[in-house]
Amino acid sequence: MHACALTDVGRRRQSNQDVVFCSENPLGNLPNLFAVADGMGGHNAGDYASRTAVKILKKQAEETESQDPGVILQDSIAEMNRVIWERSKEDPELNGMGTTLVAAVINGNVMTVANIGDSRLYVVGRGLYQVTRDHSLVEELVAQGKLTRDSAEYQAKKNVITRAIGVGEEVEADFFEVELAEGESVLLCSDGLTNMITEEEIFSIISRGLPLEDRAAALVEAANLSGGRDNIAVILIER
Repeated sequence: MHACALTDVGRRRQSNQDVVFCSENPLGNLPNLFAVADGMGGHNAGDYASRTAVKILKKQAEETESQDPGVILQDSIAEMNRVIWERSKEDPELNGMGTTLVAAVINGNVMTVANIGDSRLYVVGRGLYQVTRDHSLVEELVAQGKLTRDSAEYQAKKNVITRAIGVGEEVEADFFEVELAEGESVLLCSDGLTNMITEEEIFSIISRGLPLEDRAAALVEAANLSGGRDNIAVILIER
């Protein structure tokens, strides 16, 4: 297995609230661990939320006695939500903060995925397949048949998310178990990538016969060339 993680401030933001964690090697009872967190709130608040989420995820993975990736991810999410929510109530400067999270563990050809918010995980093979479901207002309207993804309203409201870690006393994550086929790779990313370039462009870049690091850098560059309106986070994994 080989993985590469990159994050970039983009061209419009003053600070980078995207945080990545990438471990190809065992971490506690996990064979590996990959995560992207995209903080929201003021400068200090968003940064605190995303960094705290990833810090707790790493600590929980290292210290838990569980052998089950799904249980470890679920317990970690509950703990990070508790810590961020309580801290937001203690410090007025951190009030209203939160963070998205997409995390994955790959054990052989089985991948366990957790997500909250609109950071995404894709499986890349003959095409680009989105495993996660965005917790966003527009995706809820699409599911209800009230909106189409190619509409102007969809583009205008894409940044309104309906779930995030730390914005309430409890949070519900989605969990997925995916069987990876030979030769398939994995992409985790924040919306700073997917709001800037199309899935067709993402697939084209990942499919290039370049080293993994060059392809990850090309994704970030493409998002910036398209405007770079947000922070950008990318993790590419090859098995």
